[in-house]
Formats: sequence, structure tokens, C-alpha cells
Amino acid sequence: MTITITAFESSPDRGRGQARDMRVRWALEEVGQPYEVRLLSFAAMKEPAHIALQPFGQIPTYEEGDLALFETGAIVLHIAGRHAGLLPEDANARARAIAWMFAALNTVEPPIVEREAAGYAEGDKPWHRERMPMLDSRVHARLEALSRRLGAGEWLDGAFSAGDLLMVTVLRRLERTDLLDAHANLRPYIARAEARPAYRRAFDAQHAVFARRA
Repeated sequence: MTITITAFESSPDRGRGQARDMRVRWALEEVGQPYEVRLLSFAAMKEPAHIALQPFGQIPTYEEGDLALFETGAIVLHIAGRHAGLLPEDANARARAIAWMFAALNTVEPPIVEREAAGYAEGDKPWHRERMPMLDSRVHARLEALSRRLGAGEWLDGAFSAGDLLMVTVLRRLERTDLLDAHANLRPYIARAEARPAYRRAFDAQHAVFARRA
């Protein structure tokens, strides 16, 4: 059955690989599954046809036969569960990898997104300068715990897994800030993931959409 995912017709991140379809593209590349992409305008994302797939009018979605999914964590978990390559065979290691998937999206990402949103939504407010140190502190607390757990390891728990895939996509939101600099092992961790052939294929495919419209 053909796998079809949705993505931005015009990416807000200007092709830097941060739109969330990147996570799904990367997962599919890691497990060697071909897929098609249906590009959507911002207007089309709010139309009934897409709302039927994604109740909140966002991307990406995932369609395979009569299965339709939304939310990148759910989609990546589905891909990892159906195809070898993203979750360990050992039951305990598999459970730990899934725990890291949830940690990436539920623990590490929220303070990063909150800080990011404050920059473009509150930058002109009088309280913005005073609020930023608090937001930075919340991000650093998560990064410090993650850095400590990663230690000298190559990946979070043995071999590369879907937990690393999601964690790296979250951390990449900070690549243009100095917040990673205080945690010496995190930029090399990101770089290792970005060097994976599957990552490069996914990145290039997403970037090509922006390049065609630039």
C-alpha cells in the first residue's frame, strides 16, 4: 500500500528541516519505506478534507490504505512498530526507546517551543526582556538532564532508535541559539544524527520543496 504524508506547500522554516513532516520523512527513510507527499497551502490545511485527517488543521498526516494518523509521535511510533530499524528487538530496550520518544515530545520540546514562541509573539512587549532568562533557565534544566544522561554515549540507549530521531529533531530547534553551548555533548550528538544517510535524504527532500518555490 502507498504511504502518503502531508507537508507544507510553502515551509515557514525556509527549508531548514524543522517542519514536523521532517520527522516522518526521516523515520520512513530509516526503515526504507517509499512514500508520497501531498503538499498543502495554509488555506487547504483548514478545509474539511484535511480536517477530517488532522482535527487541528496541522501537518503532517499519514495515510496508508484505510489508516489515517496525525501527530508526529504517533506516526513515528507506528512506523517504528511496523518496520525494523527504529526500535530494538529486546522488549526492555524497546520500552526504553519508546520512553525517550515521549520524553523528547513531552518533556524537552515544550519549554523550547515556549521560548521560541515568546521570541516572535512577545518580542515587542515590555516584559519580554525580563521573561527570557526564566524561559532560558527552563530550557537549560532540560538540556542539563539530557546531557548528563547521554554522557559519553553515542546515542541515548545503545543503538540509534526512534527516541534519538525525535530528540534530535527537537534539539535542532536550538541550533541557531547559544543554548546548546553549555552542554558540550549535545551538538556532537545532533551532528551524528545529521550525518546519517537517511537523515540527509529526508532533509534534501524537504528542502527541495522550499527550493522549488524560492
